[in-house]
Amino acid sequence: MFDRYEAGEQAVLVHIEFPNEGDREDLQELEMLVSSAGVNALTIVQGSRQSPHAKFFVGSGKAEEIAEIVKIHDADVIIFNHELSPSQERNLEAICKCRVLDRTSLILDIFAQRARTHEGKLQVELAQLRHISTRLIRGWTHLERQKGGIGLRGPGETQLETDRRLIRGKIKNILKRLEKVAKQREQGRRARNRNEIPTVSLVGYTNAGKSTLFNRITDSDVYAADQLFATLDPTLRKIEVPDLGSTILADTVGFIRHLPHDLVAAFKSTLAETREADLQLHVVDVADARRQENIEQVQDVLREIDADDVPQLLVYNKIDLVEEISPRIDRNDEGRPIRVWLSAQTGVGCELLLQAIGECLAEQMFDENMCIPPKLGRLQGALYRLNAVQKESFDEHGNWLLDVRLPMSDWQRLKKEFGEQITELVV
Repeated sequence: MFDRYEAGEQAVLVHIEFPNEGDREDLQELEMLVSSAGVNALTIVQGSRQSPHAKFFVGSGKAEEIAEIVKIHDADVIIFNHELSPSQERNLEAICKCRVLDRTSLILDIFAQRARTHEGKLQVELAQLRHISTRLIRGWTHLERQKGGIGLRGPGETQLETDRRLIRGKIKNILKRLEKVAKQREQGRRARNRNEIPTVSLVGYTNAGKSTLFNRITDSDVYAADQLFATLDPTLRKIEVPDLGSTILADTVGFIRHLPHDLVAAFKSTLAETREADLQLHVVDVADARRQENIEQVQDVLREIDADDVPQLLVYNKIDLVEEISPRIDRNDEGRPIRVWLSAQTGVGCELLLQAIGECLAEQMFDENMCIPPKLGRLQGALYRLNAVQKESFDEHGNWLLDVRLPMSDWQRLKKEFGEQITELVV
């Protein structure tokens, strides 16, 4: 048995290059993850392979080399910048006589350190339990295996079965509690929809400056730091957008390459703020040489959580770190804002972002005057139920003259209910 890994330990990092793009990880990102976890990296072992070794992931020769380096540096833990199978972890621990963590375990540990709210802690615990459940056997290799025959049955497998049953029960309990929290969130979203308050969600690669931008726009004090996954728990604040009014701005967890599936599944309810938003602000670190790769990684995660069809505005942040870039709004051929250049740290360009948000959301609003005859009183009632009537008067024929403003999605639903002919009532 090895002691469980704790932040602050001395680690040997392992990074292997593969020719297949899908298997590649970023070494610089591993160093940032390790630093964010509070681990001291003693040295980095690098190598290259065509494909992972079935037994040790790195090959027997490299595994022995790692074991020797661990012995020389007296390291507490080995951290791989890759996902290992339970058997690979077990085999590496046996030859290195040291605790072995893969990339997924490291990210889960960081999430466990950062979660602050009840929901965040539940989501991280759920992801950890799902991950640990596949690796239980490693912790009981010092016990006898169950054998056939009277008097020859060891305690190992019995204990494993007990642990698995306990974990299954705990996962079931957490899922119930998360379902309750998700329902509360859904009620909040429905209330905002009834009050016609649009939601804007911040998305982006971790450490792109989302929380700094959130604080700048909302005048809040959400925790922001130059580290990966500084923000886990979603935060919502009301802001005032020019020519639009009240809007909800949501700050959510940052994304990363190959974000563990257990985490994506656990954070589904949190990420629903992104999926249900009226507009996504995709924050990009313009000073990062890998910004295009990061943009693609974020889009991959958005596809995974079914949030890739939400209208999006790119926000190129940190222009203060790049010479000869001034704050501005880039537009497409139709004049719609598609990109805003700013610095959340200095505040330069943030007023342009609010302008662009207002323009983008205005495109998603039906804002017209309508003349509704008395025979269509049901339509007038439906508009009132949607809080869409801004002003009402009557003409000499008894028709309702309404100033109407409502989300385009609600207008489309009205057209389905009352027929396309209601467009003829727009004056």
